[in-house]
Amino acid sequence: MDLQDVIAQCGVQRVFRARYKVDEPGYISHITQRAAGREPLFMEDNDYLTMLGLLKESAQKFHLCYYALCLMSNHVHILLEPQERNLAEAMRSIFSRYAARFNRKYERRGHLFGGPYRQSICLDNTYLVTASVYIHLNPVRAGLCESPSDYRWTSSALYCSGGYQESFVDPKPILQLIDEDKVTARKEYTQLLKQAQGAEPDNALEQEGAIEKFCVRLAEKFPTLFGRLSGRGTKITADNPALLELTQLERLLKEASEDRSRKPESRQAKKYIVEQLLARGYKKTEIASRLGISRKTVYNILAQAQT
Repeated sequence: MDLQDVIAQCGVQRVFRARYKVDEPGYISHITQRAAGREPLFMEDNDYLTMLGLLKESAQKFHLCYYALCLMSNHVHILLEPQERNLAEAMRSIFSRYAARFNRKYERRGHLFGGPYRQSICLDNTYLVTASVYIHLNPVRAGLCESPSDYRWTSSALYCSGGYQESFVDPKPILQLIDEDKVTARKEYTQLLKQAQGAEPDNALEQEGAIEKFCVRLAEKFPTLFGRLSGRGTKITADNPALLELTQLERLLKEASEDRSRKPESRQAKKYIVEQLLARGYKKTEIASRLGISRKTVYNILAQAQT
């Protein structure tokens, strides 16, 4: 199922993990990029400032709307929305120019970054808020600070500080999802960051689906907020297998992984979950792992669905 199919069937309030790069305007992307091997991306403050300068320049040059970011010593997280069909061009410009400057400055050769950037499409308000929280918690998780706002190279202060700060990063679209009142939204987001630290999110750079799992954890901690964010789901019908909210899908996954029954309704339930995961961009090997079954069984489930 491609992005347009997801949009046509489910509307824009859903989550989609991009197997391939999606280069369309109007969709918010969580971009991650890391250094090659154990190499650092930033050696001193001026390196961080150089990257921020390139990001700020790209906001104007490529008409990108930045919503959150965090620059770590060996990787970066960016939450942005392109207004034109130029995301791939923009990312190539930013990272290639930074790599050239870094190599020239430190007299090094070779690739600075460990391959193409990674991308997840945020089509769900719960995922969007969770992604921003995950991004802002990165330095805390790495033991670099006790509070997200204490870390210099992140946008968390824009979300938690009451005073106006000029920046090319705009926190308003995400804060407005928390509450329409600016003061209340900042207070709730600050509280969200504090309590989310105990949820101990997995490393999204190393584990597929880490943010989806983190989203479920936050939904359990903040049921009222996440219930408000998720809103009403699309009705599920045979002709419209709409994507479930993450919390619902995780519950079904848990039940299915514990169910060893061979009853028709059990096989039908697993078929439905496989379709849900495929629609989100999961590979069949990942689906087999999530359900605790073999990849051959996944293929058998799909084969039965076609008979």
